[in-house]
Amino acid sequence: MIDLEALLAAYHDIHPDPENPVQRVAFGTSGHRGSSLAGTFNDDHIAATSQAICEYRAGQGTTGPLFLGRDPHALSEPAWRTAVEVFAANGVRVLVEGGFTPTPAVSLAILRHPGSDGVVVTPSHNPPPDGGFKYNPPSGGPADTDATGWIADRANELLRAGLAGVRRTPFERAATENYDFLGDYVAALPAVLDLDAVRDVGIRIGADPMGGASVAYWGAIADRLGLDLTVVNPATDPRFAFMTLDWDGKIRMDCSSPYAMASLVRRRAEFQISTGNDADSDRHGIVTADAGLMNPNHFLAVAIDYLYRHRDGWSADAGVGKTAVSSSMIDNVARELGRRLVEVPVGFKWFVPGLLSGAIGFGGEESAGASFLRRDGSVWTTDKDGIILALLASEITAVTGLTPSQRYAELTAKFGEPAYARTDVATTREAKARLAKLSGGDVTATELAGEPITGKLTEAPGNGAPLGGLKVTTASGWFAARPSGTEDVYKVYAESFLGPDHLARIQAEAQDVVAGALA
Repeated sequence: MIDLEALLAAYHDIHPDPENPVQRVAFGTSGHRGSSLAGTFNDDHIAATSQAICEYRAGQGTTGPLFLGRDPHALSEPAWRTAVEVFAANGVRVLVEGGFTPTPAVSLAILRHPGSDGVVVTPSHNPPPDGGFKYNPPSGGPADTDATGWIADRANELLRAGLAGVRRTPFERAATENYDFLGDYVAALPAVLDLDAVRDVGIRIGADPMGGASVAYWGAIADRLGLDLTVVNPATDPRFAFMTLDWDGKIRMDCSSPYAMASLVRRRAEFQISTGNDADSDRHGIVTADAGLMNPNHFLAVAIDYLYRHRDGWSADAGVGKTAVSSSMIDNVARELGRRLVEVPVGFKWFVPGLLSGAIGFGGEESAGASFLRRDGSVWTTDKDGIILALLASEITAVTGLTPSQRYAELTAKFGEPAYARTDVATTREAKARLAKLSGGDVTATELAGEPITGKLTEAPGNGAPLGGLKVTTASGWFAARPSGTEDVYKVYAESFLGPDHLARIQAEAQDVVAGALA
């Protein structure tokens, strides 16, 4: 268990070295993350980043309210207070909730109030010592790299200046307003899901918030919408002491991990559908009584297949959004549906424009994050929403009479059963930089795992954006290599429709292909 006293003291007592690249503000795909004990997530970081956000939103002409949410991680509370002090001092109208606020509830609130934006204080599924801080502009979804790059650069300028230029008022005098995130979110759920069918059939649901921000939300969903839903663990604890350990012995609220979800999986016979969410509820884990925890890629394919067959209000032109490292089973499903496939780089921000306009009906990531349109085809959220994906599993069961795992078995009978894995390969910082800037012409290999190479991609087919790495395809499989943003490794995602042995060949040969391209 973490030492809460030491962790919270370090938040204020440790001051980062702005000349140390590790201790600067750096936005990844989900905001700035770090730990106070390492000097990577401290009061200075949050004060500087909050001031930078104030200046950025002013420069963009964003004059509406800022919706501010947080999750139960220990560092979320002090960082939330720091943000309130800076936002209030800059004259920003700050709307907050009395308890914890999931990411999708913040996204929904932003979209309901044009000209507003938001911040969620969360490190997502990361371990208890970590903190996180992410910005959502008026589009409601994750900020793009233009925004996060400007904010990070300005925040680091403020750090180098010793926080000169940061406006701040004591928390006790910082003005905020209460906003009913929970009430608005729960009341709007029938607009995006067929909950009448779930209620009428009487699907038994077990929901595990995993100690996260959705705790009160799941209770309200059960009570206000009349569902047969049990919150299997209503506790919150900044140490997350009730969690089963992840694969490496650490505590993570990773709802796609069979280790982190072990306690819920053990209870699967009690419910037809069991679900888990990470700490800010933007990810989902689906457990069925017949098969246990579903692989995230498997559920994405089932969700897409179901939604595009049962949403008459969606445009016939609404495409299917997937990341480049998601399963090709999705490609097969989209092809059979006659829907356009929109393949984008890793990061949910790439789905934001399509969800806003209705150009895509569903956007999903291999890491168990997704969102989709309302039943009438209008936008719901433009950030990941683990709650609606969890409830969708119950809708699928109620409407089709099949659990999502049973429906996936039908898909594999039709298209074949893919083997999918992700591994890390040790490398150097210099090699990571070259990998991120490769072109298809740098790949000299012509075969992969016994098959001719059919594609050498460094840009996403769906929008032409750089993949930040390399994807190589064949008739029966593929791999993608992407440099890690935090470690000296690159990640290899791979899939084969010829079985585990062929997958192992792809994984092994992927390293040779990458080495040849970097040579």
